[in-house]
Amino acid sequence: MHTDPSFLQGLWFVLIGVLWAGYFVLEGFDFGVGMLVRALARDDVEKRMLIHTIGPVWDGNEVWLLTAGGATFAAFPNWYASAFSGYYLALFLVLAALIVRGVSFEFWGKVPSARWRSGWEWAMAIGSGLAALLFGVAWANFIHGVPMGPGHIVHASLLDLLHPYALVGGLTTLTLFFAHGSNFVALRVDGELCERAKRFAAAATAVAAALLLVFLVWTAFDLHFASGRVVLALLAGAAAVAMPYAARRSELTGFLTTAATILLLTVVLCAALYPNAIPSTTAHADDLTLAAAASSHYTLIVMTVVAVVMVPIVLAYQGWTYWVFRHRLGRDDYEGPVTPVAVIEHALSGRDEHAGDSGPPLDSSAT
Repeated sequence: MHTDPSFLQGLWFVLIGVLWAGYFVLEGFDFGVGMLVRALARDDVEKRMLIHTIGPVWDGNEVWLLTAGGATFAAFPNWYASAFSGYYLALFLVLAALIVRGVSFEFWGKVPSARWRSGWEWAMAIGSGLAALLFGVAWANFIHGVPMGPGHIVHASLLDLLHPYALVGGLTTLTLFFAHGSNFVALRVDGELCERAKRFAAAATAVAAALLLVFLVWTAFDLHFASGRVVLALLAGAAAVAMPYAARRSELTGFLTTAATILLLTVVLCAALYPNAIPSTTAHADDLTLAAAASSHYTLIVMTVVAVVMVPIVLAYQGWTYWVFRHRLGRDDYEGPVTPVAVIEHALSGRDEHAGDSGPPLDSSAT
């Protein structure tokens, strides 16, 4: 028998789901841009343009993952502990991929050598792709279930987690984030690179839509979805089908549609998991429920008060960041010697010549 979680336990499950949704929507296009650097850009100027589309925001986007992990540890410590008991190696690989891609953004432009930059571009692409794949594999295993005994210790190796259903989930997030990144690049740059990104987005959204539909149907039959969850899956499927058409219509429509698809996919995953934290494939009696995984009622009250105060501040700051760096980037912003001083001078001259145009982003993480 499943024990229904209390209101605060349910609330924090929803909030953790919101954090994951925010992470996948925001970091999803970061992963996509990382995978696109070698495939889409044709020279160092275009590569610099791609990196700078996410330069001011990518590390802020990763805070959503840290917050989701911290909230899980505080609100559902037994969920956190059981996940690490079986997912430790997989989570370590995710962490390694995130570290490598983060370092690659910072180191790419440090040495004006083709060999140096090529190495970091591969690190960027592989790190982004591996992380995008493994997040899908992990969440597919969460909702499908893992071998787990009454002590809620997961008895699974890394290979045990790579079964066909989980791999389809991983390929779904991989292609979906690639498509999301293509739409983001089309939205953030102009000229030939924008047109090329739109062609990539049209092809990538078609592949991502096909994989997502397969994953949703498999999930619905595997977990015997009730009517409410079927409706959510249908909404996610409809958004997936709309992605290729939206990508051809306009850059903004394409980006918003892939964002909506990622959001709805996350909602389906969370709905499929509830009221469990980790289902057991050994026996349903061994499922780790939210009620069994949760912290004390007092801890959840304190967390709720802190969240009510701090979350609006964080959201306002991140929204302001995106507003400041909203302008499109062009080749003229990055051709020639690019230094932090040169970027600032270009931005200031652009404001003088074109009222309301704030010029290129004022970050130097990849110059």
